[in-house]
Amino acid sequence: MSAVSDLTVSVVIPTYNECGTILQVVERVRALGLKGEVIVVDEGSTDGSRELLARLDLPGVRVLQHERNRGKGAALRTAFAAATGDVIVVQDADLEYDPADIPELLAPIRAGAADVVYGSRLSGGRPQRVFMFWHLVGNRFLTLLTNVLYNTTLSDMETGYKCMRREVVAPLRLRSDDFTIEPELTAKILKAGWRVYEMPISYYGRTYAEGKKITWRHGFSAMFALVRFRFSD
Repeated sequence: MSAVSDLTVSVVIPTYNECGTILQVVERVRALGLKGEVIVVDEGSTDGSRELLARLDLPGVRVLQHERNRGKGAALRTAFAAATGDVIVVQDADLEYDPADIPELLAPIRAGAADVVYGSRLSGGRPQRVFMFWHLVGNRFLTLLTNVLYNTTLSDMETGYKCMRREVVAPLRLRSDDFTIEPELTAKILKAGWRVYEMPISYYGRTYAEGKKITWRHGFSAMFALVRFRFSD
């Protein structure tokens, strides 16, 4: 196990109708001074995000466009295919996740200890918004199901913060277009036997009135995905 100090990082940002936060997210990521690139994939936004991004001209930032909203999974497949960094970091566009946490998420990979690092909202030690009890219950159930099916000890399978060496992502045949990409990624990473670590992160969750998009219905599709991908590719 050897430390790697000169890793390049691709921060990929899938976005759909986040005109109020997308530019802030890009600026906060750039302010980290990481060696690498920022890739934004707009999923056919209709709220002005598309126009904002079309005018964005910053060094190290690439904007890719989908003509229609196909979902987070479709955006991530496009971003992963375009990424050139040694490590790929998924950053949501809504500021529920704070880009300031990225350097700590990268630390186990830089140290040579991890291939994948998940940012856990449920391991404590960082600011967490207190709300949506049933989302917490659903998340814990899906994480428990993951641990039973894949013999692991994750605390937050559904986290949007995932850092992965490019060698982890490259061979994956990802199929999900929507939020089911989260359990699919987890299932295929665990089945491949990569070294997965977790780090605590802050979480500034939104209500539906504030723009949150994931709903309880996703819980059912995530549950079926975890079972399906346990026994198939």
